[in-house]
Parts: sequence; structure tokens; C-alpha cells
Amino acid sequence: MGVVVTTTAGAVEGRRDGELSVFKGIPYAAAPEGPLRMRAPAPPESWDGIRPALQYSVAPPQLPLTPGTPPLWRPADGLDCLSVNVWTPGGTGDRLPVLVWIHGGGWKAGSSSDPAHDGATLARGGVVLVTFNYRVGFEGFGFVPGHPANRGFLDQTAALRWVHDNIAAFGGDPGNVTLFGESGGGLSIAALLSAPAARGLFRRAIVQSPAARLLPEHEAQRIAELTAAALGVAPAELATQPPLALLSVQDEPLAAMEADPGAWTTPEAITAFTPVIDGVTVVDKPWLALGSGVARDIDLITGSTRDEFTLFALSRGLIKPSASAMIKALPTFARITAHGMRSHGLPKARRPTPLRTVDLSTTAVHLGLPASAPAAYRAAYPGSTDAELYVVMYSDAMFRMPAIWLAEAHTAAGGRSYVYDFAWASPALGGALGACHVADIPVTFGNTDSPLASFVLGGARPSESLLRLSEQLRSSWISFATDGDPGWPVFTTDGALTRIWDTPPMVAADPLAASRQIWQGLSGR
Repeated sequence: MGVVVTTTAGAVEGRRDGELSVFKGIPYAAAPEGPLRMRAPAPPESWDGIRPALQYSVAPPQLPLTPGTPPLWRPADGLDCLSVNVWTPGGTGDRLPVLVWIHGGGWKAGSSSDPAHDGATLARGGVVLVTFNYRVGFEGFGFVPGHPANRGFLDQTAALRWVHDNIAAFGGDPGNVTLFGESGGGLSIAALLSAPAARGLFRRAIVQSPAARLLPEHEAQRIAELTAAALGVAPAELATQPPLALLSVQDEPLAAMEADPGAWTTPEAITAFTPVIDGVTVVDKPWLALGSGVARDIDLITGSTRDEFTLFALSRGLIKPSASAMIKALPTFARITAHGMRSHGLPKARRPTPLRTVDLSTTAVHLGLPASAPAAYRAAYPGSTDAELYVVMYSDAMFRMPAIWLAEAHTAAGGRSYVYDFAWASPALGGALGACHVADIPVTFGNTDSPLASFVLGGARPSESLLRLSEQLRSSWISFATDGDPGWPVFTTDGALTRIWDTPPMVAADPLAASRQIWQGLSGR
């Protein structure tokens, strides 16, 4: 049975799903094509009559991140990708809390149509759940002379403006909006906390595993020059290149970055096109920008998974599961690869290369750490191999410390912060991945039958304890979205009380104390 809601651009018809009303593919901005390409998002054209909102829109332009897998986007799909999706148990006149998800994918890939991000289970908890697309890769974040930077962030702000202007018609409270997102989505939210254009569009924020990847403008310009050279055009001509042409050379700059990591702000990247600190859309590194108190009125949850970097270390041959574990995992890898699993920004699902050694001194240099850091890590994590310490160091640099810095800066500026450590260990590959990057997404959404969940669970059925953990985490996020209380104590720099998401959950004092000490004073690096 259909259900009709009137938005600022026209009426849309969704469908009933039990107690929920579900709407998909509602445009929040015009298609970024023709004169609107590489520009800030423009309002959608209004329409007469009732527009069906039963299917997701096309995905933003992107390549399959694993060769041979079905693409999320094809040139024939066009560019009409800027859309929102809504799951709601309410209707006009209700004032339900609103949760808005910003997906990750390394700013290179991803779409709100990913089954891992289906909002039905969360919405049944009593919230209006919104997901949306934004431009990724060069379309969203590539530097183009005379065009706005961070177009993907401008898209995100436009989507939040749509929520503010329309969500009441779906039963949501526009004055009680909570953003949540993971990896690139988490860092997006961290940047939106201080973005002038996003002021007043959300009340709370949940930043999951924020990816510490931000570029100064001069590095973004260098990447654009490398991209233009690969296409044989001038940088000013990049805005007129077909999307597929840009996609065909999107990884060309990575070779130069990997060859000379010391010449770049952040050596670790799966994409060359990431947010740019332009002083307007992104005013500074988020953990530095929050120090001004600009977001002290926004409640914040921030955290990371305990073993963030194990997935990436696996692809580099630094983690070698047993042969039996790999054989058991191959059918699961085949299934997730067929579903475009790398839309989550994960390394290619393949048999790892032979186990190799690492030079922690070189690692410290690449991460901007002092020469004393390897010895400090060995003392802080006794009994760990160099490969294990490499994982800890990169986990800290890329995800765990940025999450802590956000909480520290927000708290110091008078804001209210809560910190968590997601410690539930994936059984995939015989447990070799631990609490890896993205392991929290199936738990957050309660979607245990998606390709991502299949990967995280190693193809096994979810245990009762994991289902209970998912219920507890979802209840916590919904409670926070409702009144700002997730159910554990606020973060203070001296006590650093932290929710440990494991089976069962608990509260611990400063579980990352050793890493925090090593990184003290380096948040501005």
C-alpha cells in the first residue's frame, strides 16, 4: 500500500513495510550535470502530481573497486544521484528523533543503496532514519580551478538542509537531528561540526572511526595536475572530462604519493581525492577547529574499532591467517566481492601476499612520529611483534587518535563528549582480523544478512551474544538521538571513561592511555 507525503519540491509516494513508511530516491538537489557539473548542488526542480519514491536513485560515478565485479554505476546511469531515503514509523504531527547516516567508502566509492545501510531495523526503534548519496572521487573532491572545493561536503550540507525543511512531514523533529557515520562518513561529520553552512542543521553527532585524511590546497592542486597529465589535458579542462575518463585515471596520483610519502601530509590513502582544507567548507583539521568552541552546543559520541588497521595489513601481507582459515574464507570472499564489497573502502578481498617484515622506524617517519616512537610502542604493548605494532601505529594514526582528539578538543571547549571502543572481534579468517575496520556497521544497523555482515561474520550465523550487542548499541544510539544520553559517563581528559562495546558491554578508564601518551601534542601534525 502506498503512502504520500508532500515535500518542498512536490508530493512523493512511498510504500508501507509493516509499521514503517519507506521512501527511496527522493531528489534533494538537481542532477550535477551540464552547467551544474563540478558546481555546488542546486535545488531540485519541482514536479506536479505524485512522484514515485520506491527505488534508490543511481549511485554516484565510481568504478567497481574489485575488477570483474558488477559496477554500482555505469555511464548510461547518468549523474542524477543526489537523493535521500527515509524510513519512518511516524507521520505528520509526530516529532520523532531523526538519525541521518553518512556512508563511508574512502570518498572514492559507496552508495546509500548498499544493503548494509538499510534503515528499517533502526527506524523500528522509534526514530526517523535518513540515508543519502553524495558525490565521491574526483566528482566530489577533485580540485578544479574556478570551481568549489569539497563538492561532496556541499552535497552533504544540501541533504541536511533538505532534512531540516522536509522531515517534519515524515514524522521527524527538524530540531532534533543526529548525524552518524563511519570512516569517510565519520570524518565528514567531524568536519561538518565546524562548517559554517551546516550550523543549525543538526543537534548531535556520532563519529565512528573517523578517517584522518585531509589535504591542504596545494596538495589537492598537485593531485589535479597529476590527474590532468594522465589524461593529457590542462587542469582547467578537468571539469569537462567525461566521468568515465576521470575514473579511468583516478588512481594515477597514488603512485606518486606512494613513491614519496614524505612529501605528502598523509601517506596512507586508498584514494587521491579526499577533503581539502579550504578554510571555507573545511576550516581546519576537525580536532583543531573544535578547539574554538564552535560546536560546544552539539553533543558528540566518537570512537573507533580496537583493531582498525588489520584489514589493510592483511592485504599487505602483514597478517597471515592459517591455510585452513583462508580456505574456509574463500567462498565468503567470493560472495562479498560479487556484491561490490569494496564500496566500504576495504582492501581487495584476496589471498594475502607472503608474510613480510616492517621497519618501524620508517613507519614512524611516515606517520610524523618522533624517532623514539617505536621504542615507546614496544614498551606500551609488550610481547607484540613488529607487524602487530605496525597495525597498532597505523590504527592510532588513521582512526583511533583522531577520534580521541575530537573528544578532547570538544570537551576542552565546553562541549559534551562520549567515547567508545568497539572491541567485538570478528570470527572471520580464524579471528585474525579482530575488531577490524567496518566491523561495527552490521552491529550499528542490525543488518546481519548483508554482504558486509557476511564478511564480518566469516560466513557464520550471528551468535545470540552478537545480536544482543547489536540491540544494545542500537538502543544506545537511539537514546542519544532522543535526549543526548547514550547510557555511559561523559568523557573527561583525566578519567577518559569509555564504553567498551563487546559481549557484554562495559565501561573502562582510558583503554588507549598508552597510545594517547605517545601521540600527546601531535594532533596538529
